[in-house]
Amino acid sequence: MHDLYAYDPLLDNLRKRGHRVTAQRETILQIFKEEPHGNHLSAEQLHSRLINKGYKASLATTYRTLKLLSTLGLLRELDFTEGHKHYELKQETLPHQHIICTKCNTTLEFEDHYLEAIGQEIANKHSFQVIDPQFKIFGLCPRCKNK
Repeated sequence: MHDLYAYDPLLDNLRKRGHRVTAQRETILQIFKEEPHGNHLSAEQLHSRLINKGYKASLATTYRTLKLLSTLGLLRELDFTEGHKHYELKQETLPHQHIICTKCNTTLEFEDHYLEAIGQEIANKHSFQVIDPQFKIFGLCPRCKNK
């Protein structure tokens, strides 16, 4: 496990909201922290990693935990129209968007602060509070476009 005395803002956030920090929740957050930038995990992929780490969690429990962590704003739930959701660690300091190939599901991340500003402007115009700005572009990647 991890150093019990090390401060972790994600775990502290869970505690402050009245949720227990279970070994499984801590491990799930750690798995997402260790993911290379740009990787998005499905519930099935996360479940497989938990099993490989020796946890006996069911897939249903994995789904419930992902939903909880997403609802609390610790994970970002992404829908790339593949029939299931993907998740990533929510990072306020590194806002990014996605461009997705509709044929092979290749997903690239990009940053565009203009899109963020326009999104905020539109939300303000309609008196909305932005919680999770997501902008997705769907199209064909160069490889699929040339097939």
